[in-house]
Amino acid sequence: MTQQTDEQTEAAEPEPAAAPEPVVDVDSLPGGLAAALEAVLMVAESPVAVERLAAGVARPVPEVAEVLEELAAEYRGETGGRPRGFELREGAEGWRVYSARAQADVVGAFVLEGQSSRLSQAALETLAVIAYRQPVTRGQVSAVRGVSVDGVVRTLLARGLIAETGQDPMTGAVLFGTTGEFLDRMGWSSLEELPPLAPHLPDVAEAIALDPSSALRRGLAEDGPDA
Repeated sequence: MTQQTDEQTEAAEPEPAAAPEPVVDVDSLPGGLAAALEAVLMVAESPVAVERLAAGVARPVPEVAEVLEELAAEYRGETGGRPRGFELREGAEGWRVYSARAQADVVGAFVLEGQSSRLSQAALETLAVIAYRQPVTRGQVSAVRGVSVDGVVRTLLARGLIAETGQDPMTGAVLFGTTGEFLDRMGWSSLEELPPLAPHLPDVAEAIALDPSSALRRGLAEDGPDA
């Protein structure tokens, strides 16, 4: 039986596992849990779910949710201080710090240097149809509006307000729906908060019945595998 050398024995022994990084005790930091959450949210590039925030600061979700609500109220000036120029809001995808709505004109003038960032009337109408009728194809939106919406849809896609959600099983046309960014911009957490306007929008069949023009029919015909 061959005797192992010291070198072979050492090589056979597994390397010790790396020690886990110590969890930071946020209570030992200046400002405690509230300041720790503020610091994380200040560097977040997108909304952060409360569960992820709780994991990051190693605290229970209910406690973190309560502190977030308190911070949001503090920024709004509801705890005795002045309203801040920023606010903390929970949207469909989590919590994020935004500039205050009341300061929108000031921020717009600074960032855009006088250029308008408002959506056109056509874009707003198209976005409304998609929001209420989603998932919906471009041809169906065109049928409701009575005009081609290809350019407007591209604009809404570029702004992240809508996204492709699948394909129509009958025609293969691309289906569109609104995004979490749309809900965050509107200050909503779900589509259930949409105002009750959907009953006032005609269905595609109703739109064609009201105006059976070739333009509307072409809008439907444009939907195909490459639409």
